[in-house]
Amino acid sequence: MVPVTSVGDDRSVPPWVPADMGPDPRVGKDLPTIAALCSSYFPGSHSQHTVDRFLMGYEYDGQFHYPPFRVVSLFVDRPHAERELSARRAEQFDLQIYQDIAGALTLGTGKLAVDYVLLVCENGEYPKNDRGAILYPRYEFFQEMIDVFRASGRSVPVFNDKHLSYDWLQAKIMYEQQQEFGFPMLAGSSLPVTWRLPDLEFPVGCEIDEAVVAYPGDVESYGIHALETLQCMVERRGSGESGIRRVQCLQGAAVWEAADAGDWSRKLLDEALGRSLPRSIVERQRTWSAQELARASAQYSPQQPSLEAVVENPTALLVEYRDGLRAACINLQSHVQDFTFAARRTDGHVDSTLFFLGGPPESGYHGIQVHHIEELFVTGEANYPLERTLLTTGALAFLMESLPDQRWVETPELAIEYQAPAASQHAKGLLPLHCPWSRHGLFEPAARAMGIWPDE
Repeated sequence: MVPVTSVGDDRSVPPWVPADMGPDPRVGKDLPTIAALCSSYFPGSHSQHTVDRFLMGYEYDGQFHYPPFRVVSLFVDRPHAERELSARRAEQFDLQIYQDIAGALTLGTGKLAVDYVLLVCENGEYPKNDRGAILYPRYEFFQEMIDVFRASGRSVPVFNDKHLSYDWLQAKIMYEQQQEFGFPMLAGSSLPVTWRLPDLEFPVGCEIDEAVVAYPGDVESYGIHALETLQCMVERRGSGESGIRRVQCLQGAAVWEAADAGDWSRKLLDEALGRSLPRSIVERQRTWSAQELARASAQYSPQQPSLEAVVENPTALLVEYRDGLRAACINLQSHVQDFTFAARRTDGHVDSTLFFLGGPPESGYHGIQVHHIEELFVTGEANYPLERTLLTTGALAFLMESLPDQRWVETPELAIEYQAPAASQHAKGLLPLHCPWSRHGLFEPAARAMGIWPDE
């Protein structure tokens, strides 16, 4: 346990919480300690959105909250050349930067000396392999952590951001090591826990015939978000998840040809895209009813040319599950800016929703994920199963294997069985208003809509 210290009087960089939020109640208290293992730590990075919330606090469900922990050590693999934040954070929050992972975990003592680990190996300058996967060294980070656990004769709860590895065998080893040591672990994307507009959760045991996710951005690095969006919805079907039989990655005209052949549902893609709303609209309000969403969609819905005409090189991630469920994640490049989902149930009913992320610099969905990390640390139990991310990690790895010749890849390795959590884990509360590192400590779109943005 280490006492929390105040950040001091320098609140100019970054902006601090509004004055009426009051002082940090953790100051002077002995609190459990965290080591943060980061690839890079600059404004807008996953490390900043995760670690800063533990350092500064964040808004959750309409209330500003200070996590009852103290980040005491940082390891940063590849500091940003111009915008790296770690040195500034170390000075502001009296934490130590170490040159290796062992040092950050042992605090230089030679034995594990922290209570929890944040492994945020996302962002930074890393090469890609010939299949387009970014070679983030999550596996290498994990192995150095395991070495410390083994030498110390004990382990602690761990959060791993996004997928386990770009490589299936590495991911499998990581999972097996977690099982061997038995430490609680949470992993994966923030998409499964963000807001769903309209709110949508399938009952456990439901029957689903087919599902589609539309997603933007890079095929691989955003592909894991799309697969986790898909998996958190469809894992609630039947008697439980039983795994994936085979996958296929298509690009270009083959995407539309596969839709015409019935390999994936263009109708469900259209249903999903019908839920898309610009952030500039959604962020004007802190909560949305189904009726308000319907009106906003009706007013927005611009007339656009066909997807075939505007999307130069679409990608389809096709997934066939062992129980016969078919699914597709369709990458539409810059044609879309959000993640949307649609599924057809066995009775023919179609459900759809927007997985709303919110914009920078606040990116409020990371706060929902941090809430679940806190729950892991406090309770010693993950709110959703690690097997979900093991399955999506494997699916993405084999999809990237399929990409060069766009063939089906059989995946007997992905006969991964698990039960979905009975309780919903996604955000249902207010969209955030306060953010410590934003100007004036406020989320600008909401503050302007509420008439409380300071005159400048």
